[in-house]
Amino acid sequence: MAVFSDRRDIVILGGGMVGMTLALAAARAGLTCHVVERDDPATLTAEGADGRASAISTASWNLFANIGLGPALAPLGCPIAAIAVTDGMKPGRIDFRPRPQEGSLGRMFANRDLRLALFAAAADDPAIAWHTGARVTARHRDAHGVSAVLADGRALAGSLLVGAEGRGSPSREEEGIGAVAWPYHHRAIVTALTHSLPHDHVAWEIFYPAGPFALLPLLDDAEGRHRSALVWTVPERDAKGVLALTDAAFAAEVTRRMDGLFGSVALAAPRMSYPLSYQNAVRLTGQRLALVGDAAHGMHPIAGQGLNLGLRDVAALVEVLSEGQRLGLDPGDAQLLARYERWRALDVFTVMSVMDGIVRLFGIPGRLPSAVRRLGMGAVQRLPMLKRAFMNEARGVSGTLPPLLRG
Repeated sequence: MAVFSDRRDIVILGGGMVGMTLALAAARAGLTCHVVERDDPATLTAEGADGRASAISTASWNLFANIGLGPALAPLGCPIAAIAVTDGMKPGRIDFRPRPQEGSLGRMFANRDLRLALFAAAADDPAIAWHTGARVTARHRDAHGVSAVLADGRALAGSLLVGAEGRGSPSREEEGIGAVAWPYHHRAIVTALTHSLPHDHVAWEIFYPAGPFALLPLLDDAEGRHRSALVWTVPERDAKGVLALTDAAFAAEVTRRMDGLFGSVALAAPRMSYPLSYQNAVRLTGQRLALVGDAAHGMHPIAGQGLNLGLRDVAALVEVLSEGQRLGLDPGDAQLLARYERWRALDVFTVMSVMDGIVRLFGIPGRLPSAVRRLGMGAVQRLPMLKRAFMNEARGVSGTLPPLLRG
């Protein structure tokens, strides 16, 4: 028999970066949360557990700063001063560089550093009841509230259930929310590099027909070595062979694709890989249910927009719930969830469609398609207003922004 714990406003299933950011943002807005995470935080933040890094857009950085994480995170992020986009290192690239008064295009953070800051803040917040190493065995939603039953018999009660469990979200599947999805038949290989030449805070997106090859600036390490994060997309059929290369052979292949951009290169972290696919839920809400992050949408890592899209979900949902709180509405009120759905659906669809289109466009092999692409890129390079529109989208500052995303 389930034993009910204290009732809170929100029950968040999934305590990853998006789920925990939601809990902290909700707490700052006066909302209480249960957060359920199946893994142990010590495992998630152990050295080498996750060698990935994330590009945090300007708007996402504003969110972190507005919920009090600025002082902890500021020294750990590497500013992105510019983005260079090129078709196989051939002539005709685009350079995105904001005006001095606009600041950087974003910041690069190790995922481990983001998690450590989020977890430390959550552990100190009485508005957040954090249940780690916990497995959900049942979910209940009705006109009066929600609950999640854990394997130890506890039932966590609230007014709104939030699915933040990732792409295979049981909350989404249980609600019967379908998704538009397809595989890319590619795999992302992720690691960190040290290199002899500085990156000058420039992020490189190098498109090859076999897949994008991204170099993202990181802070120099403790020994003063220059570092970058690598996200190398390879066809699934080739991934096993690339992963089997020795570190020296892998570094040589990376150097060849970089065309000597950063000088001599060496691996600075283990290689990780994961399959790539497109997945977009047909709805973001249900009865007393909201989906955020990868539970709602999963996309190609091109341009590093995946996490930022999830953080925009967080800011919009918290704004909607805060407004409802001021009006005396229940957090699970259908009107509030409908507003969240309207606010997020178009942005998610637009960003994911554009990113999918770019992946497909640059995946067409041959000299003629390459020449056409480079002609178009050259035209964009010469049109400042169009470049600025692209930059604003990358920084997450276009459209109607919730207060949490504003500086």
